Amino acid sequence: MKTSFVYLLAAMAAAGVHMQAQAQQERVWRCGNEYTNNATLAQQRGCKVMEGGNVTVVQGSRPVAAAAASSTSAVRAPAGSPRVEGADQRARDGEARTVLESELKKAEERQAQLLKDYNNGEPEKQGGEARNYQKYLDRVAEMKAEIARNESDIAGIRREIGRLPATR
Repeated sequence: MKTSFVYLLAAMAAAGVHMQAQAQQERVWRCGNEYTNNATLAQQRGCKVMEGGNVTVVQGSRPVAAAAASSTSAVRAPAGSPRVEGADQRARDGEARTVLESELKKAEERQAQLLKDYNNGEPEKQGGEARNYQKYLDRVAEMKAEIARNESDIAGIRREIGRLPATR
């Protein structure tokens, strides 16, 4: 039993070496940006033999449908999504505009309060900040960063409002 197992392993190893040698003998030709292992096709096209390395080619699909879709101005819903009637869509857009406008108003009020507290980079000192100036500087830097984040939020909300269709 043990010797038959050893012979089986030896046979498998020999077959593996033979398959590896066969794979190394197979030639690959380059035809511009295409690769082939078909010798007759390569000779017809005048392709060059690839030497000294492995070539891995991943076959992909051509993005014809995506290019055609991007050239049209209408935005289409994904396949299988339910169709929404015009009146329903206008109602949804109106609700979205209302929500975004209320968020914009809150963000603008927050910005006004932050700027008031920031006091042009010189907010009033609190607690132990009179004795620890670094603590004060850290708080001022945090306030400045918060103002910048809030400005970015306001700009984002305005962009989203701009993307919505105009109200009638």
